[in-house]
Amino acid sequence: MIKQSQINKSKRTYVEGGSLKSKTQQGIALLESMIAILIFSMGILALAGLQSVLVKNTSDAKYRAEATFIAQQRLGLIWVGTSLADYIEIDTDISNLLPNGTRSVAISPDRVVTVTVSWQLPGEVKHTYSTNARIEGV
Repeated sequence: MIKQSQINKSKRTYVEGGSLKSKTQQGIALLESMIAILIFSMGILALAGLQSVLVKNTSDAKYRAEATFIAQQRLGLIWVGTSLADYIEIDTDISNLLPNGTRSVAISPDRVVTVTVSWQLPGEVKHTYSTNARIEGV
């Protein structure tokens, strides 16, 4: 026959083993939630970074389009003008149209007009747009 002390001993082991198992499982839900919050936060930070890059690229495209318009507008004025020499410019300030903007117009002896528009945003490199056209009959 099995003695009472052996039964009590086996019961104690089971209870102690169950208690030990539950102690090792404590905090898993908290750890999983913290990892989920970390992954979610990284995703939000990535979206914020993407948004800032998109805003910067949009403003760069706006300034490039504006520089193109300014240069083409100057070429249009030269086409309808009377004398090419009246339109020669060197670093004319156009800061009201582009940040730190300047416009230059050069005319070669064979009547090729080159319009160069430059601008620079604070803390960035200088950007330049240049276009040219042959003007005949003016």
